[in-house]
Amino acid sequence: MANTSARMLRLLSLLQTHRFWSGTELSDKLEVSERTLRRDVERLRELGYPVNASRGVAGGYQLRSGTVMPPLLLDDEEAVAIAVGLRTAASGSVEGIEETSVRALAKVVQVMPPRLRRRVDALQAYTTPAAVTGPRVNAASLTVIAQACRDDERLKFDYAARGGEESARLVEPHRLVSLGRRWYLVAWDLDRVDWRTFRVDRLSDPRTTGARYRPREIPGGDAVKFVEAQIKARPTTYELVVRVDAPKDRVESAVRYLGGALEAIDEMSCRLTMNVDTFDWPVLILAAIGAPFEVESPSAFKDHLGAVATLFSRASGD
Repeated sequence: MANTSARMLRLLSLLQTHRFWSGTELSDKLEVSERTLRRDVERLRELGYPVNASRGVAGGYQLRSGTVMPPLLLDDEEAVAIAVGLRTAASGSVEGIEETSVRALAKVVQVMPPRLRRRVDALQAYTTPAAVTGPRVNAASLTVIAQACRDDERLKFDYAARGGEESARLVEPHRLVSLGRRWYLVAWDLDRVDWRTFRVDRLSDPRTTGARYRPREIPGGDAVKFVEAQIKARPTTYELVVRVDAPKDRVESAVRYLGGALEAIDEMSCRLTMNVDTFDWPVLILAAIGAPFEVESPSAFKDHLGAVATLFSRASGD
């Protein structure tokens, strides 16, 4: 049997990774009697961890939210993931959490053992995040929406559509989806009696109503695929078609999170199709691919590339 301190750390780790444990399951995991388990639970409570216990056949233990934030027990991989995530958040697309992320990161790194700190420093030094060029969203809005999704609670907000029309919406929120450079809310629109996708940066003053609802099944069962289908179905100004002199799998890795449909022509080339309103983003995608290409349509994109090439040529002194 492990000593008491080690066993309590193991118990805390188990409680933090599972919503509910039966007493038998925890006793078996820790290789102790249920009496010893009850004593360990009491010790955790004395340290500030709010552990609920229920008796009976379906009884067990569950770590609930408390009035204060007790220490978290993280394994090595979790600690590194949190540190990297906080560094990303400090310069990411969510507005209003930069300073908070830096403060939290300082606390996490301070208590890390040197071996983990070196891993985090290496990741920071040898990775270059892309600049955030898309619209930024408010952290408080994301929190309100996420909680409404979690609690199955109807949500009200004001929304500016693509054409600028503004309207008040009442929805049953399903999921928040981060895709490309934007955040989307997938929800059942009660006024339009249909599923809708809302860009969070166009959404303002989200507020819960207190009214609960029974969750519906989203078409296809996958929120990410639903958003992708909605984006593809949206009318755009241009359909851009480019032949790229590179294997499809290489191009696919570059455009996977950026949008576009790919079709293999042969082993060494493929055709990339994008539906866009402006040409700025396709230029960045093609630059990221880094392979020779030929524009098949539209001719306006060729003119745009010519203007961009002239601009860069002047900057380089050619």
